This record gives sequence, C-alpha cells and structure tokens, in this order.
Amino acid sequence: MARGRVQLKRIENPVHRQVTFCKRRAGLLKKAKELSVLCDADIGLVIFSAHGKLYELATKGTMQGLIERYMKFTRGSQPEGATEAHPPLDAKEETDVLKQEIETLQKGIGYLFGGGIGTMTMDELQVLEKNLENWIYHIRSMKMNIMLQEIQALRDKEGTLEAANKYLHNKIMENTAIADFAPFTTDTMYPLIIQDGVFQL
Repeated sequence: MARGRVQLKRIENPVHRQVTFCKRRAGLLKKAKELSVLCDADIGLVIFSAHGKLYELATKGTMQGLIERYMKFTRGSQPEGATEAHPPLDAKEETDVLKQEIETLQKGIGYLFGGGIGTMTMDELQVLEKNLENWIYHIRSMKMNIMLQEIQALRDKEGTLEAANKYLHNKIMENTAIADFAPFTTDTMYPLIIQDGVFQL
C-alpha cells in the first residue's frame, strides 16, 4: 500500500514535529553518506534544529576544511571588480556606521530584556538578527574549543592513570613472586660443612 503524499507545511504538533525531524535528519545524513561513497563526492552538511542544536556531517576531512575550501572557491568565482563595489569608508563614515550599529544593538538588547520603547524597523531587526547569529556562532565556537580542551585533558589524565596503574600492578606482581618463593631444602639430615677444603657430611 503506497503512503499518502505528505503536505509540506509546518507540523503543528510539537511531538510529531520532533519525531519527523529526527527521522528525516537521519535519512538526510544517510543519503549524504551514500552519495559521498557512491560518487566520491566531498559533502558538508549543517543542520540547526528548532532549539538551536547543531548537527553536522563532513564526509571527507573536517567541516572547517570544507568551509575553507568553499570560501576559497566562492572568492575565486567572483567576477573581477566585485569586491570593489563597496569602496572603503573614511574614518568619519566608518564611525557613523559603527555608532548607528551600536544604537541598533542597544535598542535590540532593550527589547530582549523587555525595556524597549517604540518599534524597530525592518533594517534594525535585520542588523540585530545578523549580530545575534554572529554571537551565537562565536559562543558555539568557544564552547566547542573548551569542550575539546577538556576532552584532551581527560584523555591525558586517563593515559597518566593507566601508566600509574600498570606500574603499580607490576610492583604488586613482583612482591607477590618474592613472597611466594620457597626456601631451599635438601634431602640430607645434616647441613654441609666445609673443613680444610674438603666437603663432609
């Protein structure tokens, strides 16, 4: 029996939405891996959930390497003179732009904490959204670096503890072997006596 066609719109039920997200995310990652293997393609996939959780896949190398490769490719594919479309601003114009951006951010922060007055324009909201995305990116990068440093420190500690454990285990085995060593005995009733260089019983 064929499955009915799914209507492409936002799923209102949060439980059904989360289940669908998990299933389709897994399917998308699986298809990306299959495409990479079958066609020898380099694939980088980034997914942000509705709660802001990051899921990523880099089929070859690292995601950072793929992003750098993408940036080089897009810079190289830009037509000549495209970077000169916006000539550099002088000091006064740059100061005015920065002041306006600071005012927008302060206004946006006021709205975030419930102290905003009036309404924000679409341009102001776009500037605020862009800055919030940049902040989230930097926060996540810092968080990832700290987690990687903590993981490396724990691995180093694990290696030190394993080496110490192995050393103590070897010492215990040596002491056990010495304690279990039996004294030397003979079948004679009397000990050997050395007298004038002749062995006598």
